[in-house]
Amino acid sequence: MKNKYLITAATLLALPVGSAFADAKFDKMMKDSFQSKGIASIDRLKQDAAQKYCSDPAVLAGKGNAKQAESIQKANMATIKQPADGKYIGDWKSGERIAQSGRGATWTDKADAASGGGCYNCHQINKAELSYGNIGPSLWNYGKLRGYSKEVVTYTWNRIYNSKAYNV
Repeated sequence: MKNKYLITAATLLALPVGSAFADAKFDKMMKDSFQSKGIASIDRLKQDAAQKYCSDPAVLAGKGNAKQAESIQKANMATIKQPADGKYIGDWKSGERIAQSGRGATWTDKADAASGGGCYNCHQINKAELSYGNIGPSLWNYGKLRGYSKEVVTYTWNRIYNSKAYNV
């Protein structure tokens, strides 16, 4: 019985060490298996403040620091550029092409190539599209349901431009 307690205690004491070792092995594996190629460089493995915050086990357990989250959101909000011509709503057909396209920012792409949105990976946008994700809310009839007030249109622009300004 005494041995059982000693083994349990030793195991519990070793957990943080094992975790640190696993983290180091994981970091090494990531660095060794990814290489910079084209416009896709190894710096993409480095998490920004929002990614670090949202990956923190304490945050995932509901024990995140609200002031830190607010600070990260404010920093991301500051990156949003409003349209220079003041026009928030454009050609919906062009928008559909962007939403359909998942291209962009891969090692085979040119730096100045337009990136697609890949929106259908997470959202339903058009009832005619059979293949769409459901991890995000349906955007079918988005404008019709929410209206076209300046507040709604500006919020939508901001949300698409940098969603980290709203959901850290």
